[in-house]
Amino acid sequence: MEFVLLEDMEILFGLAVATVILFRKLMFPSIIGFLAAGILAGPHTLALVKHIHQVEQMAEIGVVLLLFTIGIELSLKELVRIKHLVLLGGGLQVGITIAATALIGVWFGFSPQQSVFFGFLVALSSTAILIKLLMDAGEIDTPHGKMAMGILIFQDLCVVPLMLFVPFLAGRGNGLAGILTVSAKALAVVLVAHFGARFAVPRIFEQVVKARSRELFILTIIFIGLGTAWLTAQVGLSLALGAFIAGLAISESEYSHQALGDIIPFRDALMSLFFISVGMLLDPSILLKHPFLISSLVLTIILIKALITAGAAMALGLSMRIALITGLCLAQIGEFSFVLCQSGLKYGILSPELYQIFLASSIATMGLTPLCLKLSAPLADRIVALLPGSVTRGQGGLERREHSMAVSDHVIIVGYGLNGRNLARVLNHFRIDHVVIETNPFTVKAEKKKGTRIIFGDGSGSEILEHANIDQARIIVIAISDAASSRRIADQARKMNPAIHIIVRTRYILEMEPLYKLGVNEVVPEEFETSIEILSRVLRNYLLSHDEIERCISEVRGDSYEMFRTLSHRHSHAVGISGFLTGAEITTFRIGTKSPLVGTSLRDGVLRDRSGATVLMIKRGDEIAPNPDPVWELKDGDLVLLLGTPEQLAAAAGLFEHGHE
Repeated sequence: MEFVLLEDMEILFGLAVATVILFRKLMFPSIIGFLAAGILAGPHTLALVKHIHQVEQMAEIGVVLLLFTIGIELSLKELVRIKHLVLLGGGLQVGITIAATALIGVWFGFSPQQSVFFGFLVALSSTAILIKLLMDAGEIDTPHGKMAMGILIFQDLCVVPLMLFVPFLAGRGNGLAGILTVSAKALAVVLVAHFGARFAVPRIFEQVVKARSRELFILTIIFIGLGTAWLTAQVGLSLALGAFIAGLAISESEYSHQALGDIIPFRDALMSLFFISVGMLLDPSILLKHPFLISSLVLTIILIKALITAGAAMALGLSMRIALITGLCLAQIGEFSFVLCQSGLKYGILSPELYQIFLASSIATMGLTPLCLKLSAPLADRIVALLPGSVTRGQGGLERREHSMAVSDHVIIVGYGLNGRNLARVLNHFRIDHVVIETNPFTVKAEKKKGTRIIFGDGSGSEILEHANIDQARIIVIAISDAASSRRIADQARKMNPAIHIIVRTRYILEMEPLYKLGVNEVVPEEFETSIEILSRVLRNYLLSHDEIERCISEVRGDSYEMFRTLSHRHSHAVGISGFLTGAEITTFRIGTKSPLVGTSLRDGVLRDRSGATVLMIKRGDEIAPNPDPVWELKDGDLVLLLGTPEQLAAAAGLFEHGHE
């Protein structure tokens, strides 16, 4: 009999493995597989598990560990940096969702307390599902990804206070005095945890680390997390609050990253049990009993959350397209809603039937999340296309009609992330005019104060590109993480200025062909460039000479980019000389003081004989000599424009002390 729990666990994990594999093949997140495994194993279907209460206890530990890791991952400095997205965006989304749901609940005849509790349940979205889907799609760094993450952080911060308020909604909290008492206790625990983080936790970890035992380090993490959770439970607060505070305490220490890495496997295993246990609680017969009610509830939840979240995003100044995508991303019910739901059942706010209806509706919204994410961009594009630009491009203090900037022969940078900032910094150094287009209103406001020539808006809009004087620009660099937006911007730019040179940064090689079809001149895939950087660093560690490394890299670049160029010319809409230079490149080099070219004339043929490259132009100070005469004598500091194959240019690089410019 003592092995019955082990038997139950083996059944659950085995069933979970099978269902998750099946659901992953169907492109559903793992959490849906865990919920399905629980439904199959639960008492209402196959009844494979005999000790449900013990499984639920282990699942509760999983929730504690989840809040513990969220506390570790939260950095107060990071929260301050994105405080606008977190506090304003998250606050609007949570507050308005609770209020709207409460009003609908009262309208349908539920008590105000019940209606507010329904608002608590609906307001939260699934951090676990959405982060996984955004990471798989490579959309974490997109504008809608950042906005969704900011709102999710606020929702995670709200879990603890919402759980504290559940007893008061049930009439068991002694009114205002009870709220003040619980708040005082929570504040006291937070203060103890804060000072513990500054003094006790670092000293404990310092002694543990000296022992050089990973097992001891992991045990210490679990001891601090579960111990703090237990202490908060002893003073009448929740286990979840204690775990969250313990995580915050560890997050301020230098050991937080190692602690997070060590605890995640335990969290994931026990969190899977949590979702399985939620599935076990669902009675599938409720779907047959109330099919219309549950279907209507699912659609209502998705619609309400999508519209309110989109409205909150637009209130911050984001464009309607980004706001709508963000809203559909966050349209599902979250995992912490299940925790709140169980509290509501415990305190009598929910009846068993309402509990079952909510479980069925919540699981359905989670299952529909991949579909919502997939349809969000096309649906947002269609809606935006039907409305005037004055409505869709963003509202607020940053959205105002700007006159076209007095700039020409400049570079337009779309996206002011790491790539955009680095490019702008270099262009500033060489005094090359440029204009930045950015969708983050807070970034725009901060950069305008610094004097940056920056425009708020979506680069795919013709009006925004007009403000950036695209008809007089030489180059547009699209440096954003959203592949769909990059294609729209490139298409619009090519239509508005057929002669402009378009450079696009993209994540994967597979995204290159659609861009070339739209007339993009150059595509820089991060996937390929990362492989080049890894190759370079590996060879450098084996002490190969600089020339050998450059030759290897040139060969790899030559072979691979020849394939990319073939792709480009197959769909080329480009104009100008670049369309005729199949297999060739144009590059500039500066002659150094120790270069063997110093003092030689073009007639001597040193550069041509030793590299095979052709000189197109020489710049000396302010003097520019295109197609220079053979008698031209090269001097230190000359800037030489060369034409050649990648191999010829690599050979020429060795003749210039300062290398590639």
